[in-house]
Amino acid sequence: MPVVTVKMLEGRTDDQKRALVEKVTDAVVETTGAAPEKVSIIIEEMSKNHYAVAGKRMSDQ
Repeated sequence: MPVVTVKMLEGRTDDQKRALVEKVTDAVVETTGAAPEKVSIIIEEMSKNHYAVAGKRMSDQ
């Protein structure tokens, strides 16, 4: 029962998220041999003010 967590900045469309989970599921099935119905994917979205790179919040750029 593979569980994949994807953390990303908010702002993607439902279509983009749908395509993401389909492709991630396919990759997990291909590489692990797990059945598609056993693959779970969790999308955790963060606001730009909750994510920083090199000491700078994404919302400040």
